[in-house]
Amino acid sequence: MRTVFRAARAIVDGAERPAAVLVEDGRIEAVLPLDAPVDAAEIRPAADEVLIPGLVDTHVHVNEPGRTEWEGFASATRAAAAGAVTTIVDMPLNALPPTVDVAALEVKRKAADGQCAVDVAFWGGAIPGNEGELRALHEAGVLGVKCFLLDSGVPEFPALPDPRVAMRELATFDGLLLVHAEDGGLVGRAAGRRYADFLASRPGAAEDSAIAAVLRMARETGVRVHVVHLSSAGALPLLAQARADGVRVTVETCPHYLALTAEEVPDGDTRFKCCPPVREEANRAALWQGLADGVIDMVVSDHSPATPELKGTGDFGSAWGGIASLQIGLPVVWTEARRRGWSLADVVARMATAPADVAGLPAKGRIAPGADADLAVLAPDETVTVGALAHRHPTTPYAGRTLRGAVRGTWLRGERVDPDRPRGRLISGGSA
Repeated sequence: MRTVFRAARAIVDGAERPAAVLVEDGRIEAVLPLDAPVDAAEIRPAADEVLIPGLVDTHVHVNEPGRTEWEGFASATRAAAAGAVTTIVDMPLNALPPTVDVAALEVKRKAADGQCAVDVAFWGGAIPGNEGELRALHEAGVLGVKCFLLDSGVPEFPALPDPRVAMRELATFDGLLLVHAEDGGLVGRAAGRRYADFLASRPGAAEDSAIAAVLRMARETGVRVHVVHLSSAGALPLLAQARADGVRVTVETCPHYLALTAEEVPDGDTRFKCCPPVREEANRAALWQGLADGVIDMVVSDHSPATPELKGTGDFGSAWGGIASLQIGLPVVWTEARRRGWSLADVVARMATAPADVAGLPAKGRIAPGADADLAVLAPDETVTVGALAHRHPTTPYAGRTLRGAVRGTWLRGERVDPDRPRGRLISGGSA
């Protein structure tokens, strides 16, 4: 079936302009002038809507199998589609078993098969002793592997404080290492309701020290590295210099670090707990500057939900550390970005195109000939109040907030997403 999306406003090649996007067999065949004659069924977004590429969220903890009561592929991908996200990449931990070998990857794929409303890819994991599994995971289709330099929070995914052996192995086949970079020696224990105590227990210096170590090891080994969920702006000069020196490093941050501040977190409100933590307003401003300067490449959710019993304890020491935002990441970021004079094209570049590029998914995250026809329609000026969400649990620090940007429709490979008829594919490195 041929379909043409005729949009007076569309994000194409990094800018907003009119376009007719011709779709055939799930792919974008051509991007034409708005009124170009085409023999195809037509979809016309409204005057207040912008046609955007489906977002690519490369940092999602789905938690299935093993901890499906925390989230699950069905609920996570429904939430993704509701938030204009058409591809997610699942993290290797919090499911049981963790994705640290090919057998575990196959267990996870079997659990996901037939449940997904959007496309799903997978990261593998690097833990002590599994260096011999990394090539096999790569060949089986994971997009890269992730390690923690300190305790991950779950015993089955232990820390890898010195990842050089894994780095050397990954470098032999140009694999990608994702790093949760906090220095365990600089992280203290926090307990109680005071957010200030929790924040002090995970200082920016812990991130800065760990990132400096990762960059040194990347220089030694030549491996590609990706720093996940950067919260400390203090590391930005280190990252900028490393990139200038030729170190192959990319960086992500998350909506909560760009939208929330430590000053606003109420004591006892553990919905705001994440690791590394939400920091002060001055740090937030510096992260936005790092994003503008290109030191930070992209924005992804780090969607890490848990049951209300684990998340809402009121004790920042014992509560699960993770922010649920998969469905609302785009309006959260867009609300803050527009206040700073950013365009919607700027946001799409960092939430769709850049994550797809880092993950090695060239058919995703763009409106361009040959790309998958993964599209969404956003009303950027409409206000929305965060209420019911498609996540398994509604617990989120954004509850009740009024945001800008309403997602009015999402299409996967040219067909509108129907949560009751999941069509998402399980994709592998090099396949999309």
